[in-house]
Amino acid sequence: MSSNAVSTVNVASAREPMHMGFVIAWLFCAAFYFMQYMLRSAPGVMMPELSAAFARDALGVGALVGLYYYTYALFSIVCGALLDRLGGRAVIPAGIVLVAVGAALFGLGTVEAAQIGRLLQGAGSACGFIGAVYLATRGFPPRSLATAVGFTQCFGMLGGSAGQFAVAPLIHGLITWQQFWWMSGVVILLIAVLVLIVTPAVHDDSPASQRLWMKMFAPYKTVLSNPQSYLCGFCAGLLFLPTTVGDMIWGIPFLHNGLNVSYAEAVNRVSMVPLGWVIGCPLLGYLSDRLGRRKPVLIAGAMLMLAAGAGIYYLPAGVAPPYVLGLLLGVGSGAAMLPYTVIKEVNPDNVKGSASGAINFLVFSFSALLTPVYGKLLGHLANGGAMNLPVFRTAGSWLLGGIALAMVLAMFMRETGPRGRASA
Repeated sequence: MSSNAVSTVNVASAREPMHMGFVIAWLFCAAFYFMQYMLRSAPGVMMPELSAAFARDALGVGALVGLYYYTYALFSIVCGALLDRLGGRAVIPAGIVLVAVGAALFGLGTVEAAQIGRLLQGAGSACGFIGAVYLATRGFPPRSLATAVGFTQCFGMLGGSAGQFAVAPLIHGLITWQQFWWMSGVVILLIAVLVLIVTPAVHDDSPASQRLWMKMFAPYKTVLSNPQSYLCGFCAGLLFLPTTVGDMIWGIPFLHNGLNVSYAEAVNRVSMVPLGWVIGCPLLGYLSDRLGRRKPVLIAGAMLMLAAGAGIYYLPAGVAPPYVLGLLLGVGSGAAMLPYTVIKEVNPDNVKGSASGAINFLVFSFSALLTPVYGKLLGHLANGGAMNLPVFRTAGSWLLGGIALAMVLAMFMRETGPRGRASA
């Protein structure tokens, strides 16, 4: 295509307006995503209180808290289908209300109420990221979409950090842990009302003769029959593993047992990775929109992850500043959000919600299935002995191999950025 034609495409893209109703709704939905991520991570700083209230040890409390993820995975699919059929105004506030009710039930302090509450939180939280991306897709022009998706994930990671660093002093000084859950429920309920008020209505014009369940899940036939959808899901899933498994689960044991770092220092170091996410998600999204291309930024972010991860595992102690490599790993892993943008751009406009639900389900299931596999790998390598540095290095090489595989998959993904489409 000639340079004049490319310029015409860029000018037309630049003139596409924002739809402020959807943009304002996206802001409130991003605030909800912050809150639900905070509730997801908050139980980790109140384990003694929860053990005493529920009369369970740490493993029992961990199993109870983990109920969240079962309904989260299932309702990622349901939420995406409902968004495409009923629109954001009908679906997102309902999901937010579920989380508010779940938070209030969890704060009652009984095992039965906490179990139901945690299941409701997981079900409603599926509307957080998927709903925010759905609203961003309709509110922002294509030139800004990846930036908006990156900022959405930035809100979530800030909430995850707040669930640890802010909640811990809060419940150990100003309020009780039960009051934290009740107050969070009230705030989330207020967000639900605001989202309901500002979200524009979207009407379903498909034939009424179709059965509701067929109408709901029909978009997934389009999404899941597209090979590009699987490339996006597997690529993002592999890029998530070094953070969800390598850092959030095994980061502290690696630093404490493998590198002989004190426990408090290990906590500080692993916190650098989500902080890097806060920087990397909007930064890489902005660069992708600025360049008008997705794949180069995605591959560059993965290369930064690979270099930082290799340095963390293999560089001798003291060679690199202790906090820099974790921060760079987090910045690079912000590239894992770009496939969320691509999957919507390689599928038709009428299945945007289902595309987000599908990739969220693929990524979450990927992490859920490989988390126990990685733990068994560590146990096998330790062979009944201590999990020392050689054990973690050998297991970590599989995570690094996953990053390399994600880069290969990214090469086969379709370039969906505005300039990439113009060149094609």
